[in-house]
Formats: sequence, structure tokens, C-alpha cells
Amino acid sequence: MNQAFVSIKDVITEHAKWIDARFSLQDVDFGLKEYNKEHIQNAVYWDLAEDLSDLSLAGGRHPLPSKENLTELYRSSGLQLEDTILIYDDGGSPFAARAWWVLQYGGFTNARILLEGYEELKVSGCAIEQEQFVSPAQTLVQPNWQDHLYASRRDVEQVVAGELDAVLLDARAPERYRGEKEPIDKKAGHIPTARNFNWEELKEAGSYQVKRAEEQLKQIASPNDEVIVYCGSGVTASPLFAALSELGYQNVRLYMGSFSDWISQDDAPIETK
Repeated sequence: MNQAFVSIKDVITEHAKWIDARFSLQDVDFGLKEYNKEHIQNAVYWDLAEDLSDLSLAGGRHPLPSKENLTELYRSSGLQLEDTILIYDDGGSPFAARAWWVLQYGGFTNARILLEGYEELKVSGCAIEQEQFVSPAQTLVQPNWQDHLYASRRDVEQVVAGELDAVLLDARAPERYRGEKEPIDKKAGHIPTARNFNWEELKEAGSYQVKRAEEQLKQIASPNDEVIVYCGSGVTASPLFAALSELGYQNVRLYMGSFSDWISQDDAPIETK
């Protein structure tokens, strides 16, 4: 079992590295503005659009950056593979989970998503600072790439064609999965054969409560199944990936391009129901 989530009261923070992943899909400048006002002492800021995605690439709305760019991100953030890394957002958001997945992909096995959001961390007594540019000592870390965590479009095509035995798991709201409502993408529905689990079901009172979803998830996919999770653009599928990992699912991958990548080809099949 790979622990993904942790409460601040259950972790030793003395030598931890901090990552602030606050963001808003409705206001892309929100996270950096909030970080520049104040943040956890010594935290570096990872922006969903600028650091955790490469919007110049094809492959959905939030494509994964190249390994070269991710390596530079790790190094400029002062990280080593063995570091304790604590990641926060506003609490119950998908952005810290996206950063956590990016660290898992690079082989950082001691990274955790904090259950508490920034305001709760302040109340808990975490040291705060107003420095706008935290510049940790750069490292020469060599990532230990975990390519088995990443699902390509070709992998998903093989599942749809029956050539690969895996469960596609759509993390979007049921009405988007069924194609009844689509506020973002140009087409509505889901990838054929996909099952649905709304990532919001992982939360209660604004925080992740992963165990409460365990039985429901097991009814959708067995811990022994190969599971490929996706959403609209690979963001909200990240907490579902993290939850499955924490619940003991051993073979989970993230289709980073997700539905926005799938429908980029006009002849891609779509199901609605």
C-alpha cells in the first residue's frame, strides 16, 4: 500500500520540503497571487498550468511536461528522491494530488498530500512567510521514472478494442460521464467501456476521506484489476489515482490526456448512457 494522504498532526515536518499547489481553474492567476501573499515557510510554488502541464503540447487540456522539463522542475525545487515532501492546496482540491502524481512519476516515494488546506495549516501552527520567491539550493537529482504509472492514448485504445484487459475509470461527475451535461469539452459522453466514479465522492466536509469510498470503489473495480483512471484533462483523476493507490490497488495508471485528448480525434468512439 502506498500512502498518499497524511494529516499534518501525523507527520514530522522538521526536515520536510513543502510544495504549494494552490490553483483555480476559473482564475489561473489565483494560486500564484495567494502564494505571493503568504505561504508555508520555505514552500516552493508549483503552478498547474506553468509547471505541472505544458500547454504548448498536444494531448488534452493539461498535457504532461516532458521528462526534461520535469527534471528541471525537481532540481530547481531543491528536491532529492528520498526527501519527505508535503504538498498542499486549499484542501479537497485536485491540484496537490496532481503534483503528488508528478512526483510519483519521477520516483519520489516519500511525498504526501496534506489533508488540510492552507488555512487549516495556518491554524495548526505551521510557520508562514511572505517571501515571493523561494529559491532553494538546486540539486542534480536524477529521477527514477515510473513509466508504468502513465497510460498513453494507445493503451486506452487497446482497452476499448478488447486487446488489453483493464478497467477504464472515469472520475468526472455522473452527468458528464453520461453525456447529459458537458460544460467544457466539445463533445459529451465517455470513452467506451469506461466505468464511473465521481472523484468528489472521495471527500467529506471539504477534505479527503478515502476509506469511506473503499467499498463503493471495490464494487466498480477490484484491487487486482489493472485500472486506468481519467477525467476531462488529467487533473481531477489525480486524487482518484491517489485514493486507489492508498487503498491497495497495485496496478493503476493515469491517462493524462483524458477525455479532452480522446475526443481530439474526430473518429474516436464515444458512449453515452
